[in-house]
Amino acid sequence: MKLTGNTILITGGTSGIGRGFAEAFHRLGNQVIIAGRRRTLLDAVTEANPGMKAVELDINDPSAIKAVAAGVVAEFPMLNVLFNNAGIMPFDDASGAMDDAVVQSILTTNLLGPIRMTSALIEHLKAQPRATIINNTSVLAFMPLASTAVYSASKAALHAYTLSQRFMLRETSVTVQEVAPPWVDTGLVGKSGDPRAMPLDAFIAETMAGLATEVEEVVVDAARPVRGNPGANEHAMINAFNASLISDPISV
Repeated sequence: MKLTGNTILITGGTSGIGRGFAEAFHRLGNQVIIAGRRRTLLDAVTEANPGMKAVELDINDPSAIKAVAAGVVAEFPMLNVLFNNAGIMPFDDASGAMDDAVVQSILTTNLLGPIRMTSALIEHLKAQPRATIINNTSVLAFMPLASTAVYSASKAALHAYTLSQRFMLRETSVTVQEVAPPWVDTGLVGKSGDPRAMPLDAFIAETMAGLATEVEEVVVDAARPVRGNPGANEHAMINAFNASLISDPISV
């Protein structure tokens, strides 16, 4: 994508990866609008980044998505980039009874959220001379973390959806890029500072460079072996990966 001269809506832009991308695009002079549920966090980010805008959005509410999309288009008619970033990552246990409310929340936020958000904006984006949709998935779409089975599945589903979406938009002005982060040092799993996680600044810098190439899928170098894993022999790597975390688990 073109990294400058854009008007960009980023969901889940108040913390972690979302805030990192919002601030990176803002520094390049783009008009950035962040969306999130908590007004206090939205205000904190915009106050730290003069000129950045914010809208309250509950990504789990279909009517709110439609209303926010209409409001953003009315206020920012040059909107040409949608960054579907909002996501949640609760731990679970697929070997036992699953909490249905938690399962539905993960799937609604991580999968239906991007689908609904894009649906609400797609006709506007197609009317722009040049537009981009960025879907934030995860390398766990390709090598699931057993203790976040539903999260991993939701990201695999979003990856599959992105492939279809890109194909269906192939003859329009809208390009579709996918960002598939590795474990990045944010508070997504309730902690930060684990030395196994990629520093946020390094992840943002390398991914921004990848987005600028217009490659369809941006995977940082450190995560390429994981991305290359799916295939007939994928089970061995997935089992070894998850077994390694039994002795050195991700704790919250």
